[in-house]
Amino acid sequence: MDPFSAEGELLNIHNHFHQGQYAEVIDFDTSGLSPENKLPARILQLRAQIALGQTDKVIASVNGQDEPELVAVGALAELVTGNEAKALEVAEKLAGERADNGAIQVLAGTILQAAGKSEEALALLNQHQGNLEAVALIVQIHLEQNRLDLALKEVQAAKSWAQDSLLVNLAESWAGLRVGGEKYQQAFYVFEELAQAPSTSSTQSLVSQAVAEIHLGRLEEAEAAIQQALTKYPAHPECLANNIVLNVIAGKDVSEMISAFSSTAPDHPFLRDLQEKSAFFDQAAAKYSPKVSA
Repeated sequence: MDPFSAEGELLNIHNHFHQGQYAEVIDFDTSGLSPENKLPARILQLRAQIALGQTDKVIASVNGQDEPELVAVGALAELVTGNEAKALEVAEKLAGERADNGAIQVLAGTILQAAGKSEEALALLNQHQGNLEAVALIVQIHLEQNRLDLALKEVQAAKSWAQDSLLVNLAESWAGLRVGGEKYQQAFYVFEELAQAPSTSSTQSLVSQAVAEIHLGRLEEAEAAIQQALTKYPAHPECLANNIVLNVIAGKDVSEMISAFSSTAPDHPFLRDLQEKSAFFDQAAAKYSPKVSA
């Protein structure tokens, strides 16, 4: 097989994955890939299975494997199933031993961030050598830290050597949603293009488009995009989370939605954040509760 063609095939798998086309990633024919590309392709396929909730299959598939990349995938699957301590132990070990490995940087970095170890995750990810997925994850972490300045700096640095990359465009759009103003519309155009193109339409693209629509105040359009996404994957966590946000903005009762979401993804960051803020509100409200004398 032509090496340039093989590179293109691997790039196609990457693009499918980052557009949320997980079924296409899993079904992708990798038989013609070169030996050095087969492992990266398999890792993406296993990660796609994790994204679709097939964690048991992934854990069984990598059990007993020696490749550190596959061990890292297994740790990510353990994290998703709720075994954070086990996943973190593996991630920290791999980060210490194979910090120069691009797949380890992304997989272990994801686990470290999920465990609240942001600085450790960034220290690992910043060792990348042109790893665009590491760049995208760095941007996400900075946005979670409310360090928009650092996220924008990372995006601008990546644009100097990967201007037309899908991941760089997505990362710039994520940051744009925080900047606001005209950046809302610019981000919307990126997500809309991905969501409407027959070859790239995915649940993730539709959810991102809906988020941009919410920021632009176009709630009906946002609802249409969310419902289209939920039709594809009714249990998709990001769909459910953003559907709750949309309904809150629209002034609707979301108690049943939250209850259903809690039963399917109890450890989702959205729910943890909601629980924390509810607890803070209850504490604050208790200070001002009326005192009725007998």
